Amino acid sequence: MNPIVTAGLDGTPESLSAALWAAQEASARRAALRLLHAWVLLSPDRGDQQPENDQNYWPKRIVAEAGRTIEERFPDLRLYEDLVREEPVKALLEAAGESETLVLGSRDMAPLASFFLGDIGMHVLARSRTPTVLVRAREDSAPITEDGDVVLGLSLSGPCDALIEYGFDAAARRGVTLRVVHGRNLPPSAYNRGGLDPYLSHKMTREARRDLTQALRPWRDRFPGVPVVETVRMQSPARAVVRDIAGTGLLVVGRREERPALSPRIGHVLSAAVHHAPCPVAVVPHV
Repeated sequence: MNPIVTAGLDGTPESLSAALWAAQEASARRAALRLLHAWVLLSPDRGDQQPENDQNYWPKRIVAEAGRTIEERFPDLRLYEDLVREEPVKALLEAAGESETLVLGSRDMAPLASFFLGDIGMHVLARSRTPTVLVRAREDSAPITEDGDVVLGLSLSGPCDALIEYGFDAAARRGVTLRVVHGRNLPPSAYNRGGLDPYLSHKMTREARRDLTQALRPWRDRFPGVPVVETVRMQSPARAVVRDIAGTGLLVVGRREERPALSPRIGHVLSAAVHHAPCPVAVVPHV
């Protein structure tokens, strides 16, 4: 089966931006692009209906307008338009299982709304087993560029090969630098009555840098053409990931599929990335 990149459409500027980003990604991957719109009230299509009597007029228009915009910019791209009668979350998760990448629009949430997880995209993100990219709306219709570096937020608390591979592959496809950021909180023992213990802080920083270098060494060998910059920040991983990412082309973070029973499906790092990163965010599920 030919590789597919799927973009979910809902008629918002965010979803059109997502579709344009997905088109560029599909072109780079030499994959087909599927534009998917799910509406549970979709009625059987009767070809002889006039627009004013067609209950499916708006779903058809959403997909058709996005398709025309993409065809103008990517005339050689294989494009499929798909309308399905299904709940959006279920339809998107099924599509994700058939795709290399799922791309969705992302709202620019205010801090007060950052705890709101009722959005369709967040439900999909928490359950998708396919890399899922969230794209914010663009303020203009200029051609998409991905000249900025790829930033990979990396935890070293367990295996994350799928996450590292995605980051290196994304940087290789774009011909840009991969900046790997590892955040690590200092333990309470690193503080004394005088504040931060400089000796212990330096020791733990050195250990974190050593751990990061060791984790990346086999991937540097596998992707010798990708320039890599390693950064260790002794602070909250969530803060470390979203710090100084202006101009970034893509932020890559992970989501562990196996989490403790009472833990949230969306962790602190992923939540910070989704709500605060100004660039597209790729969320890679891994063990």
